[in-house]
Amino acid sequence: MASIEMKHIVKQYGDGYPAVNDVSLDIADGEFMILVGPSGCGKSTLLRMIVGLEDITSGDMIIGGKRVNDLAPRERNLSMVFQNYALYPHMTVFENIAFPLRLSKTPDDEVRRRVNEASDVLELKEHLERKPANLSGGQRQRVAMGRAIVRQAEAFLFDEPLSNLDAKLRGQMRTEISRLQRRLGITTVYVTHDQTEAMTLGDRVCVLRKGKIQQVASPRELYEQPVNLFVAGFIGSPPMNFLPATLEGNRLQTPFGPIALDERQVAAVQGRDLLLVGIRPEYFEDASLVDEAKRPYGSVFRARVDVTEWLGDSQYAYIPYEAPEAITAQLRDLSRELDSEELRTQAIVSIDSTSRIREGREADFWLDSRKVHVFDPQTGENLTRDAEAGARLTQMASEDRVEQVQHAQATGQTVGGQSSGGSGASGAHRAGAA
Repeated sequence: MASIEMKHIVKQYGDGYPAVNDVSLDIADGEFMILVGPSGCGKSTLLRMIVGLEDITSGDMIIGGKRVNDLAPRERNLSMVFQNYALYPHMTVFENIAFPLRLSKTPDDEVRRRVNEASDVLELKEHLERKPANLSGGQRQRVAMGRAIVRQAEAFLFDEPLSNLDAKLRGQMRTEISRLQRRLGITTVYVTHDQTEAMTLGDRVCVLRKGKIQQVASPRELYEQPVNLFVAGFIGSPPMNFLPATLEGNRLQTPFGPIALDERQVAAVQGRDLLLVGIRPEYFEDASLVDEAKRPYGSVFRARVDVTEWLGDSQYAYIPYEAPEAITAQLRDLSRELDSEELRTQAIVSIDSTSRIREGREADFWLDSRKVHVFDPQTGENLTRDAEAGARLTQMASEDRVEQVQHAQATGQTVGGQSSGGSGASGAHRAGAA
């Protein structure tokens, strides 16, 4: 196992375009780091530079304390799992998993031991004599992971490994990858454009935009304390709602009525003519169903519902609103950059599945004013972000991770002679301090 340090990494192609632009990132020993962002943000390029498949234009790539810029991929002792599995169709599952060991001329007894241990963990024991063509997509991906495990590499690198699977199988494989990484306690870098994978798998998540890091934090900090408009719009499904607003005294005037701010928030946002208020869908409720104890902490507004979506356990209402052309254009540009549908001038509101609110009618909604974020439309900066609260969330996630790794160690969950104790626990601890 090893830490990975990136210092001012730049990848510039022949036309001068910087696919990765001055990225500095420390990944602790044993940490599970997610690289996430829309298509073209540089996440896969960065992963390929770690493994050595892309040359580094400038900067230093340090793995386990050693600068590896000039080392070939085979000299870096890293295991990579690709999107397309990269299995040999003429080989059995056993031989596919054993392939890297055969290349390194590992003795047959050791090959059998490692392959059998990996197949036990990945539930492939009964498939070892089958060919890849006779396996399901999830089984093929587990074979690819088994090949990475037996190498006993210093780090795992995953390049969108689940994107070819259906939704149900992706959910199952996410759980398996998370459980496997805890057992091994091995440094892992995982690239995805799927925010569900990013939010459920990683110790920390690095959000990239046009080759630059926007924010590195625990999933919960990204969700509750986004650093800017881009992160707020990218993380969360349905996405955060953005409403135009102006400050009058200690209140924001929005299309859904006034929202009161505390003194800290007022000081942070004053002096700007136009603001963007960010409110997540779950911070709204059907006003008729709001608990009386929390009603004073928000405001009630009346609006016409355009469309409702009932999903059984939840329900969404879509509420259109008017916005200045400058805001409309900015939301259009942001949605294009996020590879999402156009962020229309409408709010997506989460309401209880028992609510009787119906489309085409007016209804009263309650908004939790404690949970709003206020952004500068010009710079995208989150003006009301509480950095200390965000840091606490990441620290709490780090402490939880230490407990998970220690539990894996206590129950003896090890593979191929690799212990999930020691480096994994200390790595998770350092991840929180990074």
